[in-house]
Amino acid sequence: MILTVTLNTALDITYTVDALVPHASHRVTDVAERPGGKGLNVARVLASLGHDTVVTGFAGGPTGDVLRGLLAPLPVRDALLPVAGTTRRTVAVIDAATGDTTQLNEPGPAITPAEWSAFLTAYDTLVRDARAVALCGSLPPGVPVGAYGELVRRARAASALVLLDTSGEPLRRGIAARPDLVKPNADELAQLTGSREPLRATRDARRRGAHAVVASLGPDGLLAVTPDGTWWAAPPAPVKGNPTGAGDSAVAGLLSALVEGLPWPDRLRRAVALSAATVPAPAAGEYDTRTYTELLGRVTVKEHAAAA
Repeated sequence: MILTVTLNTALDITYTVDALVPHASHRVTDVAERPGGKGLNVARVLASLGHDTVVTGFAGGPTGDVLRGLLAPLPVRDALLPVAGTTRRTVAVIDAATGDTTQLNEPGPAITPAEWSAFLTAYDTLVRDARAVALCGSLPPGVPVGAYGELVRRARAASALVLLDTSGEPLRRGIAARPDLVKPNADELAQLTGSREPLRATRDARRRGAHAVVASLGPDGLLAVTPDGTWWAAPPAPVKGNPTGAGDSAVAGLLSALVEGLPWPDRLRRAVALSAATVPAPAAGEYDTRTYTELLGRVTVKEHAAAA
């Protein structure tokens, strides 16, 4: 079983408009609602790849009820904990004329000390049966800033593999707990290390405690610095569409391949192909199967000559 943790779940709402014009009124041509938050997106992709997947985190209020209702028919197991606060919503507005997406993210519900303590108890039970854990996304108000460090340590004590995908101070503290894999994007990597030179920054991030670091460089693919070597992987060409959720699909690709024991080049091929195949998909947590199949054999993976 793979466990994904989404402490700040969301109801993802996607609006499509013909053209997004500031200060204007718009007629929405399409509306979609889906259970969201990075870990839930990761879980949906993992399940589509055939992995037994459990989701945990927090859900509360009427929005949380809608989220869990949308989650129910999906091939993932719901282990979300109820809270008194109301789950946030995220609104993505897609400009059909340009393909650009504007994202609006609400803050999450305030988590009480009692709710956080109940989560830790439930997490300890879940992680004992997990081969791997994905810790994903932002922290809602009330959750300690060092929460991911604590969750990494508890997962490692249970002999589970741990992937961390977050940003800012939670990333800084979480990486010090020595997760097996960290997947920052270019901005998160620069914030952590102070460098925008990808190879230097990725190596610096790994020295901070992670066993391996895979940096997401957007359309330029992935850069991996690992104990076994350093690789750069990229799709054959940019894919048009909405990139929201592409990073989450990359996380699912990396974690599934890690659990399956694939070598690093194959892990990166899967992650890049899934990430690119998410761009033409309707929403985060989904990917275009045909695009994924076509790209899987065309992803370029090059090993860097220098040692990791």
